[in-house]
Amino acid sequence: MDIGSIFLILALIIIVALFIGRPLFERKAFATPAVTTQEDHELSGLLAERDQVINALQELDFDYTLGKIPSEDYPEQRAALISQGSEILRKLDALQPSGSSEDAQERIETAIAARRADAAQQRAAATATVSGNGAKAAPPDDDLEAIIANRKRDRTDKAAGFCPQCGGPVQKADHFCPKCGYRIA
Repeated sequence: MDIGSIFLILALIIIVALFIGRPLFERKAFATPAVTTQEDHELSGLLAERDQVINALQELDFDYTLGKIPSEDYPEQRAALISQGSEILRKLDALQPSGSSEDAQERIETAIAARRADAAQQRAAATATVSGNGAKAAPPDDDLEAIIANRKRDRTDKAAGFCPQCGGPVQKADHFCPKCGYRIA
């Protein structure tokens, strides 16, 4: 090895070491503040509780529509969850006033309605992309899918019988059994 090769290898090692060690030397641009206040903790907890109450209300409504919850228990449970949610929203308003004129119960009802609409749109999109046999429905302008579907349909129409060796189904165009490989005359 001559001195030029050694310098080249040394330069490559330094470049790789700098590239690998770069995260250690850079300041974190996306660092969160190290000091959080008690108000931030309360706000975070209240937002989490609000989301839990909204999810519980959605589940309660869904269970009621399925008939899992009796009619006499449903209004009481719903009223309790709505009052709990409105109390949480009042606490949130006390921490950070939003300036809206709606009261807390109306806001929680609108939040529930928005989540229901989102869930309904997701269900509609999921059912629109799946056809009756479980396969994804092809767009109407997709020529390749139409050609493949026609070939599959033509292939299933030309069943010739069964393999004499293994009993597997054989098509008219087959020269060998697709299951065992036996030559068909």
